Amino acid sequence: MSIAQIEQLEQEILEKVTQLNQMRQAISGEPIADYRLQTLSGEVALSELFAGKTKLLMIHNMGEACRYCTLWGDGINGILPHLESALSVVLVSKNDIHTMRTFANSRNWGFRLASHGGGDYMKQQVAQQGYDNMPGAVVYELRDGVIYRTNHCAFGPGDLYCAAWPLLGLAGIGEAQWTPQFNYWIKPRKLEDGDDNVLE
Repeated sequence: MSIAQIEQLEQEILEKVTQLNQMRQAISGEPIADYRLQTLSGEVALSELFAGKTKLLMIHNMGEACRYCTLWGDGINGILPHLESALSVVLVSKNDIHTMRTFANSRNWGFRLASHGGGDYMKQQVAQQGYDNMPGAVVYELRDGVIYRTNHCAFGPGDLYCAAWPLLGLAGIGEAQWTPQFNYWIKPRKLEDGDDNVLE
């Protein structure tokens, strides 16, 4: 194995990603229902989440109990203003909307949030590959009052949608060697403040 071989493979991957995105541009999509979702402002239709834009990126989050979903949420949140300059972005979960907001606040997320509550939306739009609650993303387009599901993806260790994986890979750390955590605070062997009431 040589650096030249690695660089050649990187170039091939870049060309494949370019080809993939060109193929995605050609997808016209399939019409879907105008699902009802819960927000902090009450129940809304999926079509309302477009917020004046023609495209909606829906981030499918498994909920507050998933460390991996939190990793993707943290990463996407960092580029959220850039994404929102081009399309509407909403993070959805089966958690109730108040649980979602509390967790989002704890992560300093700026996402607009909606809860599908594990109902029809989850069964018909989120479930993939034998999993009823699969993390990932889907793009919807609103054309002439009709919502079309165009492209979608599943999130998983080593994917294209989290910057952590390629950077860890650059350091020779594979996805099987590292697991994200909610935080990385390590309790010292001895705390100088008396060691009482420590939240792990």
